[in-house]
Amino acid sequence: MVSDKNRHGFKFTPFQEEEKSKFDQLFGIFKELITHTSGDFEEALNWMKTLDKEYKLTDEEYTLDDFIDELKERGYLKDEVDPNGKGKTKITAKTEKAIRKNALDQIFGKIKKNGLGNHKTKNSGLGDEKTGDFRAFQFGDAIDSLSITESLKNAQVNNGLSDFSLTEKDLVIEDTHHKSQMSTVLMIDISHSMILYGEDRITPAKKVAMALSELITSRYPKDTLDILVFGNDAWTIKVKDLPYLQVGPYHTNTVAGLNLAMDILRRKRNTNKHIFMITDGKPSCLRLPDGRYYKNSNGLDPYITEKCYNMAAYARKLHIPITTFMIARDPYLQNFVDKFTESNKGKAFYTGLEGLGEMIFHDYENNRKKRMR
Repeated sequence: MVSDKNRHGFKFTPFQEEEKSKFDQLFGIFKELITHTSGDFEEALNWMKTLDKEYKLTDEEYTLDDFIDELKERGYLKDEVDPNGKGKTKITAKTEKAIRKNALDQIFGKIKKNGLGNHKTKNSGLGDEKTGDFRAFQFGDAIDSLSITESLKNAQVNNGLSDFSLTEKDLVIEDTHHKSQMSTVLMIDISHSMILYGEDRITPAKKVAMALSELITSRYPKDTLDILVFGNDAWTIKVKDLPYLQVGPYHTNTVAGLNLAMDILRRKRNTNKHIFMITDGKPSCLRLPDGRYYKNSNGLDPYITEKCYNMAAYARKLHIPITTFMIARDPYLQNFVDKFTESNKGKAFYTGLEGLGEMIFHDYENNRKKRMR
């Protein structure tokens, strides 16, 4: 009989969230505010002062000034002097990275639980994930891909235990999944409709863009990532520019964005290519052959939308899938994105202004729709 002293088991206790330091609490708020203010530190600081006055974020032991000093000590802020001799405080590259990481945690936090990896294909080849299949060793195969157990078994079967020897003919390789590289273009809508009627659509759009860029650059470092913005026209920007994005007095030339995206991808050597488009889903502008702009902001213009559908279908012919992140819940705009995505046989995520933590995912390639939380 086993005594109680030797018994082991599990002890369950109520969950207690890890207590954050005052700096970490304030830094979480700061990252949100600096995203909303497009990287403007002074405006973010004014908001923090207002919140501090209303919600008592700081106390006598740790003031807002202490927080700012610590931001500088940790390398999140830097003081600069402009050509006129005036001092100005700006966020650093370290802060930009932290903002992108914050967006990744907010939007794709669940993906991280699946572990790090690369794009897995159905084909065997160079990689690090086992397929479960074996083949004979060939010259040039890596030694660390040898299956020792299967190779020793072959040696025993071929030579017997009494005269055991291991030869090249006995060696067996365990196949791995081929890991492919991807070339991605990220398109971001910066038209005026992204802040129209008092709705801030550009902030959630920036969060999605920063999350995607951080996911691709950190999880798939061998991939290529190009970022472009589109209004009346389309042009490329750098990853570091994402926190500072602002809308302009532009219409939405989705076709120009898609044209530039496909031009970029044509120059890539990778066979796997992808376009991510973040938009409120309302194309309202085209560039005519003579250089003039055709614009129509009233509803969805069939002349413009048909051009968009044709571009989506053309991308499909080039084997370039388009994943659309729709930052709006207007039914007629969703209908456009539905038809656009169906033309490309791509994927679409629908999210409102509030719920970046909840998206409706529509995969037209596999004809399935689900809600993501």
